[in-house]
Amino acid sequence: MLSKTHEYALRAVTCLAARDGAPASADLIAEKTQAPRRYLTRVLQDLVAAGLVASRSGPGGGYELAPGGGDLTILDVVNAVAPLERIRSCPLGLTSHTELCPLHAQLDKVYESAERALAEVTIAELLSSTSPIVPLCEVVTQSDNKKA
Repeated sequence: MLSKTHEYALRAVTCLAARDGAPASADLIAEKTQAPRRYLTRVLQDLVAAGLVASRSGPGGGYELAPGGGDLTILDVVNAVAPLERIRSCPLGLTSHTELCPLHAQLDKVYESAERALAEVTIAELLSSTSPIVPLCEVVTQSDNKKA
């Protein structure tokens, strides 16, 4: 349901949120998120255009979350780069269908549920999770340390 563009945008915003306001270059974000730099740059431009991310050029510049960015939801980020499309009319263009058929009505309910679920989780909540899995970080286990 979510595209690579959505995935890269969510990775970038999560990475920036974890930096507590410290700007990050596109190169650093690409490295941390394992996203292709050229593609990520376009995604970052979309996030800047949507007002979710700010950019500054020059020494000490880079990308950072816009003020209040910690309250962003997953849905905010998704909609900034490519909004989820709901089914508002017959996808087949059948003019006799003045409302959605049972199939498309059910599919739209799935999209509605997805929107609701994505709107309920903020980026800050992802970062403050008690899960042992840290977003965007490889977890090093004791057995990994013994191999090194």
